[in-house]
Amino acid sequence: MIRLWPSHRLADLGHGLNRLAKAGTHGYPPDTQRRLMILNMIAYLIVVTTLIYALQQTFLDYDRFWPIIHINFAIVVIVAAVPLVHRFGPVAAALLILITECAALFALTYYLGRDSGLHIQYIAFSAAAFVVYGLGRVWLILPSILVALVLHIVCWFWFPVPALPTDQNVLDSLYVQAAITTFGLIAAAVFYSFRLAENAKAETEALLRNILPDSIVERLKEKPAEHVADTFTDTSTLFADISGFVALARSLGAGETVSLLNTLVTMFDDLAERHGVEKIKTIGDAYMVASGVPVPTPDFAARLARMALDMQKSVDEVRAATGYQITMRMGLATGPVMAGVIGRQKFSYDIWGDAVNLAARLENTSVPGRIHVCPDTYALLARDFEFEPRGEIDIKGVGKQTTWFLLAERKPAPRAML
Repeated sequence: MIRLWPSHRLADLGHGLNRLAKAGTHGYPPDTQRRLMILNMIAYLIVVTTLIYALQQTFLDYDRFWPIIHINFAIVVIVAAVPLVHRFGPVAAALLILITECAALFALTYYLGRDSGLHIQYIAFSAAAFVVYGLGRVWLILPSILVALVLHIVCWFWFPVPALPTDQNVLDSLYVQAAITTFGLIAAAVFYSFRLAENAKAETEALLRNILPDSIVERLKEKPAEHVADTFTDTSTLFADISGFVALARSLGAGETVSLLNTLVTMFDDLAERHGVEKIKTIGDAYMVASGVPVPTPDFAARLARMALDMQKSVDEVRAATGYQITMRMGLATGPVMAGVIGRQKFSYDIWGDAVNLAARLENTSVPGRIHVCPDTYALLARDFEFEPRGEIDIKGVGKQTTWFLLAERKPAPRAML
């Protein structure tokens, strides 16, 4: 039977490799730390492969290859110090690796000649320099590439024959190894660059989709210079506010207040996603959500009504779990709105119009623990939801209106038995 390593051994190996990769990188910003971790892994790879070459040549023919063996051991010692060099600055280790490799390749090509192909590894510097320095250090990248190019050409013209007598089969083997190394380094550098770009793009898009609705993100991607502004006729808007929040926050303190708000808003966000409505924004303890924007839907009012009822249940759960006497006033209004992306910095997707103002007024004139709705919302939902008349009230900017409190969704009538 094949015995697999226990999972805890694999986990220990992973932790060990992670510690090796992070050696000497503490205290640097995350982006710099990632680059230095890559440098560490490159250094370890150079140490291992070079040490193998040195040992092979030692046992093969030490008397003939002793200069090459000593050069390889020198590379091992110098490059092994890379994690210790990070303390001298974010590019110190990169300079150490590039200078060591440039000098070593030059010396090795002198001893083994251009037929060994060792000098073609200088070509990899054209891609590796961007990785080890970071794209922002063009003043280091360009000179490094230029030096590698000059050394590559010099090796071709200066070392047509090896200084050490070497069999052709050995030179052929070295050329194959040099070609594999060069292609591998260039491929790894390009892969790393594209991977960083794709990760950055994914992170940016995820952040953008956390700020704006998905459909708006797609429109901005397609036409980034075009203003986003729309009018929607069939929408409902809900405002919710914690009653007596200022006094509660004063008694709880900053830490507990933020924790409470985070718990509630997270629960509301989950409900918004579940009911297919759009969270617009939070302002302190106020939560604003709309239905029918930016994607129209025929049951816009019912979706938001269910959302409001579930928000009440969430508040009840938090009150039971914490013992805090919290209740919410809510206002729900239906009517046309305008919507769009506002601003260039810290922009947001916002809605405005008479229905939005009415929802805010209904929330202000509501009662703690109740959902206050306008006549249009009542007319749309009266068949499927239960209401309690509030009576006629005077709403600022609107005048007198008959309003209702939303109580619950009606249960489907049982089917008659045949």
